[in-house]
Order: sequence, then C-alpha cells, then structure tokens
Amino acid sequence: MPTSDPIADFLTRVRNAILARHQSVAVPTSNTVKAIAGILHEEGYVAELAEDVGEQAQSSLVLTLRYCADKSNAISGLRRVSRPGQRKYVQVTEIPKVKNGLGIAILSTSSGVMTGSKARKLNVGGELLCTVW
Repeated sequence: MPTSDPIADFLTRVRNAILARHQSVAVPTSNTVKAIAGILHEEGYVAELAEDVGEQAQSSLVLTLRYCADKSNAISGLRRVSRPGQRKYVQVTEIPKVKNGLGIAILSTSSGVMTGSKARKLNVGGELLCTVW
C-alpha cells in the first residue's frame, strides 16, 4: 500500500521495531529511504543492510538493528523534521547539531542525501529530513 510520506513510514517502522526489540525490520524501499538507511549504516546505527527482492511489485529493504551488550539500542531516538505539509529548509549556517554532536541530522541537498557534518564540509544547505540520536 503506497504511503504519502515514505520517510515518515520508514522512521516509524524502525522506531516500532526498536521498541518491540526486534532483530531486524523490513521497510518498503525508495531511493530516499535507501540513502537514509545507507547513512544509518555508515554512522553505525544499523548493523547490516540487505535488499529483499520478493514476489511483490516493490522490493523491501531489511535493516538489522544494532544492540549493545546491555541490550540498549544504538538508536535512542528518531524524529522527522521536514514533512510534506511543512517543509524545513536550512542554510549551511543553520544546520543543527543534534544532542551536542552525539546525533546526526540528515539532509537532502543538491549533492544528494547526506549528514549535517558532511553538508557543512561541502558548504551546502538543503531540506532537513530527519534527526537521529
């Protein structure tokens, strides 16, 4: 079933899987969701990524969640900032530092989807998609 906001759907599925203590979660895939999941994998919030091409019309992306030894998750919070009804664009000087640098901001820029720190290095702003900590 198609959704009007695939990024919010992705974040909600990951959040629900964390709260239910699941080892992995399958999400419908899109180019933006793949890019966000790739960033989460690069930054160490997700242990593994795999694309599952099943018999369905749309493939799904399987994320293996990362847990610490004390059974706490690497992701303690996810928040969608820019929504379809209210977009949030930031300049390079306005890119937020999430939890004093302990989290990441994910932006959609003219150079692609990237973290806030990488956008600062490249001196580009864009749409602030979500924050993860």
